[in-house]
Order: sequence, then C-alpha cells, then structure tokens
Amino acid sequence: MGVIAGILLGFLLIALAGIVTGVLIVRALFRSIRRNRTVRGVALRTRVAVTRGPQHQVLKLRLRLADILESGRAAVEVAQHGAGPQGEVARLFRRIQAEGATVETQLRLLQSETDATVLATEVPIVRDRVRQLEGLVRSLRSAVASGLGAPSDDTLAALQADVDREVAALHAGVQELHTLHSFDAGQEPRPQNTTHLTRGNES
Repeated sequence: MGVIAGILLGFLLIALAGIVTGVLIVRALFRSIRRNRTVRGVALRTRVAVTRGPQHQVLKLRLRLADILESGRAAVEVAQHGAGPQGEVARLFRRIQAEGATVETQLRLLQSETDATVLATEVPIVRDRVRQLEGLVRSLRSAVASGLGAPSDDTLAALQADVDREVAALHAGVQELHTLHSFDAGQEPRPQNTTHLTRGNES
C-alpha cells in the first residue's frame, strides 16, 4: 500500500505542477495581449461602437486620446531615423505621455461613473485636456516634419526625368528582345508603319 500511495502522490504532484504551469502560461499570455497596443485599440473601438449612453462619450475620448498618443509615438520613431534633435523630441513626448496617462486614468474613472450630474460636469473638463494634448502632439509632429526637410520642385522634376529615361530605356530593351527573338525563330521582322511607306512610294 505504501508503494501505491507513493506512486499516486507522485502522479498527483505532477498533475498539480502541470496545472500551475498552465495557469501561469495563460496569465502571461493574457498580460501580453493586454499590453499589446493593437489589441487594446481594436477592443476599445469595438466598445465605442457598441456602447450607448454617457459612457459612450467617455469611451470616444479614450479612443481619441489613444490615437493622439499613437500619432506622437510614430513621430518620435520617425525622428529617431532623422537628423533632427532626437533627444528633445523623445523627452518632450515622454512628458506628453505622462500627462496622457493621467487623463486616461481620469477617463477610466468616469467610465464607471453612474451619476449623470458628475458626468455632465467632468466630461467637458477632460475633453478640454484631451484637446490640449492633441495640440501638443500636433506641434511635436510639426517640429519633426520641419526637421526632415522637404524635396524641392527642382528635385522632383529631376527625379521625374530620371524615371522617364529609365522607363524609355526599359521599353526599348524589351522591343529589341522581341526583334532578336523573331530572328532566332526564323521569322522576318514585320515592317513598321507600312502605310506610311506605301504612301511614300505612291507619291
């Protein structure tokens, strides 16, 4: 009996360890999904689409704030590959992110609010803060864009000319290949513009 009990206890410990491991894996995956910005964005857009009432306005502000911060994050990533003041852009955006996190917390709190009077008072205040953050991010993106520079009209015209030359050369090469292929196949190349030649002979 002692041996059987030991074997059963061993199986029980193995099964328990497997269950604990599975729970930990599921929790880690769940946290990873929650931290994923794309997944959070899709979930938030879905909630905005299906929610009605005062909470709908709060969710719309949360979605707007998320889009604003994502726009700023994209500008920082672009600046990191440019020649502008990268450190300043990143530092300023970190401050914007910190303020955005505070506003996001306020919106989460309002999302669970059931008092219509409180919502009518607080939502316009938070909406104004979201608008201010949007203006800050817009200024940040303008600074990044000005640091990148823009192609001049002369540069674009020269680029267009180069493209036209390359396309013409490629077309001529294709026509030459067709002509060589006709010779290899023992066919005489068909005369081009025979109508023009006939009219020339008649004259």
